[in-house]
Amino acid sequence: MPTTAPLSVDELTALLGPGSCWGPIRWRASTGSTNQDAAALIKAGGDAGLVVLSEHQAEGRGRFAREWRDTPGTSVACSAVVAPRPAPPMWGWLSLLVGLAVREGVERYTHAGAGRVTLKWPNDVLVDGRKVCGILCERAGDLAVLGWGLNVCMDECELPVPTAGSLLLAGLPHDKTAVLAEVLASLQRWFGLWQDRGELRAEYEAACDTIGRQVNLHVDVQRAAAGVLTGHAVGVDPTGAILIERGGQVEAHSAGDVVHLR
Repeated sequence: MPTTAPLSVDELTALLGPGSCWGPIRWRASTGSTNQDAAALIKAGGDAGLVVLSEHQAEGRGRFAREWRDTPGTSVACSAVVAPRPAPPMWGWLSLLVGLAVREGVERYTHAGAGRVTLKWPNDVLVDGRKVCGILCERAGDLAVLGWGLNVCMDECELPVPTAGSLLLAGLPHDKTAVLAEVLASLQRWFGLWQDRGELRAEYEAACDTIGRQVNLHVDVQRAAAGVLTGHAVGVDPTGAILIERGGQVEAHSAGDVVHLR
C-alpha cells in the first residue's frame, strides 16, 4: 500500500523553480495512460513543456504494446512534451536520455551509493539490479512525448514481476514529489545537451551497465519465433542503437530486449 503522500503540483512547481522549462503541469490521481493524455492535450493545442502526471495508469503501456501494471498510489507516471530539433532519425536518443535523467534524478534525491542505480539498454532503470522504471517515448507530429513510470513505494506483493523493484524495497527515500522534481530537472539538462549535440554517446556509454557485458539480445520480440543474438555489447552508434560484437563483427541493433549474462 502507498506509504507516501500524494503528489503535490504546488510543491513540485516550487522545487523546480523559476528556471524550469516544465509547465503547465497536469495531475490526476488515476488515468488510462499519461502518454495518451499528453497526446490528446497536444491535439487540443498543448505544446512543449506540458507535463502530465498520475499515480495510477489503468492502460499503461511499455514497448512492443506491453502492459504496464501498478498498484494505485505506489508509483509515478509522467509524460513530458518536448520539441526536438534533431531530425526524427535521431529520436532514438529520446528513450536513452530519459534513462540518463531518471538515473541521475534518483541518485541525487536518494543519495544512493555509486553503482546502485544503473541503466539497461534501451529503456530500463535498475536499482540494485531490479527494474524500477520503464520508459516509452512517442512521436506526436513535430513534438515528442517522453513517458516513464517509476516504482516509488511498491511492496514486494505489489510488484508486477519478480524482477521489478522500488525505491522503498531498496531502502531508499521515496517521496513522490521530491524524486520527480529531481528527475524533471535532470531531464531538462539532458534534453538540452542532446538538442545542442544530437547525440550523447560518451555519456550514455559511461552510464549504461549493458556496455561492456556479454548479452543476449532478443530481436523481433513481437514475433512468435523471436531470434536471440549472443555477443559483447561494445557501445552505441550515433543514433543510439546498441553495438553488438559477434565473431569479430560489430552489428548495430535499434530495437530488442537485452539480457545481461554473468
